Amino acid sequence: MITADVATVRPATRLRGELRLPGDKSISHRALILSALATGESRITGAGDGADVRSTAAIMRALGATVEVRPDDDGRNVAYRVASLGADGLREPDTILDCGNSGTSLRLIAGVLAGLPMTAILDGDGSLRRRPVARIIEPLRRMGAVLHGRRADSLPPLTVVGHTPLRGMDHTTPVPSAQVKSAILLAGLRAEGRTTVREHVATRDHTERMLRARGVPVERAEDGDAVMVTLEGGTAVQAIDQHVPADVSGAAFWLVAAAIHPDAELTLRDVGVNPTRRAIIDILRSMGASIEERRVDDAVDPSVGEPIADLVIRSSELRAVELGPADVASAIDEIPVLCLAATQARGTTRIRGAGELRNKESDRIAGIAAGLVALGAEIAVDGDDLVIPGGQRLRGGTADSIGDHRLAMTFSVAGLIADDGVTVQRSGSAAVSYPGFFADLEGVQA
Repeated sequence: MITADVATVRPATRLRGELRLPGDKSISHRALILSALATGESRITGAGDGADVRSTAAIMRALGATVEVRPDDDGRNVAYRVASLGADGLREPDTILDCGNSGTSLRLIAGVLAGLPMTAILDGDGSLRRRPVARIIEPLRRMGAVLHGRRADSLPPLTVVGHTPLRGMDHTTPVPSAQVKSAILLAGLRAEGRTTVREHVATRDHTERMLRARGVPVERAEDGDAVMVTLEGGTAVQAIDQHVPADVSGAAFWLVAAAIHPDAELTLRDVGVNPTRRAIIDILRSMGASIEERRVDDAVDPSVGEPIADLVIRSSELRAVELGPADVASAIDEIPVLCLAATQARGTTRIRGAGELRNKESDRIAGIAAGLVALGAEIAVDGDDLVIPGGQRLRGGTADSIGDHRLAMTFSVAGLIADDGVTVQRSGSAAVSYPGFFADLEGVQA
């Protein structure tokens, strides 16, 4: 039941159903941005309709692209038609560009604006204004861009003055971040020479795949313990049609829900299982989760397309797991719900090097710990590490999502097994990435 931004989830006798999830948020953002950079018409089907993706669509309109939206044939997602004159046809916006709660919008579009002859301001809600931007300002400045933030260039709003020619560069990311990598690559499209991003922990590669699909050669190579991604500036982005697979981060809540529930079997249709995004599936399997993967489509060129599969998840007996910084980087958005799974596993789970979670829509380390403790769990936080004993019985109660969509959905899933159910405060934040989450939650209990 949901009233006044508060949701109450009661324990479920059993979970059954087939779910079609929102389109992948990360891919939806990138498809809209790249379509606006291409000359001609692009069609995007299966796109997510969460608030974050809507922010990106609105910004592309403000920059001069025609962006039309309609309900998609699947009844859950939306289809976009984007018509553009290409990067050279985009115009300086008349107003501040509102990213809402979307850090992806802010960081990726900053990379685009850095190479365009215009001045623009990227801003967002109170949560976004607390998220750091120094990590994109520094590399973009090295390329020749002019950017200014608030509080010694550490926080939004972010002003981008893109009137200076950019130079390609070789950059090593100190902290794994697909958003920082993507911002640099998008700036590199308009830079003179080659742009290379080196990562010591490989992050999601949607930007590289989608650039290749649009005619931009992107090289990937290994240099010692680093992965190098390189592109040559000056290559035009081509207009194409693209279908967006279901979001594996949205699937994570149902994978955990079924795995920790004593009587569950759920089928998740057309989920993206990109090797750089599927860590949640592989981690849960290593914990003993019964996840059947039925491949629906595998790209002819695995470096360009997105593999898709149906996933069937059943009740499981989980065991504890040890996760290090590389694991955290691979499953950064799914760590909160993995913490819930850990409370139900046999043994003690340790998650090390999760500091990046403090720079998300909220301080997710503090948020997940406070919420699970409020529901009766034991969880210890030591700096950026979490220690979670397993085999715990959740009594339930009230948990505050602190306006973070992933925490809202994690605590709601906890309500399915908690003795007294769970009341989630600020539950409406789930709509940021998964507008139909609570309807689906009711449906699988029917």
